[in-house]
Amino acid sequence: MNDLPEAAAEASTATGAKVVYSANPLAEQVYQLIKQDIFNFRLFPGDRFSENDIAQHYGVSRTPVRDALFRLLREGYLEVGFRRGWKVCDIDFNRLDQLYDLRIVLELAAIERLSAVPHNAMDELRAVWCVEEGERQSDPAAMFVLDEGFHRGLVSAAGNDEMLRVHNEVTERIRIVRRLDFLKAHRTSATYDEHSTMLNLIDRGKFAEASILLRAHITQSKLEVRKITLSMLATARDEKLPFIG
Repeated sequence: MNDLPEAAAEASTATGAKVVYSANPLAEQVYQLIKQDIFNFRLFPGDRFSENDIAQHYGVSRTPVRDALFRLLREGYLEVGFRRGWKVCDIDFNRLDQLYDLRIVLELAAIERLSAVPHNAMDELRAVWCVEEGERQSDPAAMFVLDEGFHRGLVSAAGNDEMLRVHNEVTERIRIVRRLDFLKAHRTSATYDEHSTMLNLIDRGKFAEASILLRAHITQSKLEVRKITLSMLATARDEKLPFIG
């Protein structure tokens, strides 16, 4: 049985997002934990389970579990069927394509706004990405977090809170496959090269060139997602939950 509050805190840290507790804090914690299990493929696309399975695994009653599951149902992570229990949704690649396209729109709009932003607004991004090869991160899980931080940082620097809110929502929706991009070593090195080049172009006021590179960068990520197979997902899967057959 998990230590629920501690596990929830870890789920929040892993996604880089702060947990915002709802009117039912226990349901919020269960929601965060299940979602993290989906992102880490402990709950795999197509896996089936019951409310009792989840309740027993986390050591809670069925009420917060049901609240969490129906929230994940509304968000498109789960399906539920009469007498068939709950199922993790299969990955919808057409929807992912649309979300990647929306990312491009948002981040291009952010770059357009950066001409009016102070030069030091992106110092933290430069410190991470404009480094020598020996200082580069190589761990796929860490790279996944850093990459999300780069793209969120671009949008945040633009100073539009609503744009950032939508971008955060898109980021979460594609997180389930985005982390797989960094299982390939060439994608890690390419990401460092392209991010640092983008920042250098922005520093020099070459926003059109930075936008062209950004579009190509995200489009390549989208193409890599299309190459994902079930075997790749299985390779990335953490140890499955004990109640999954």
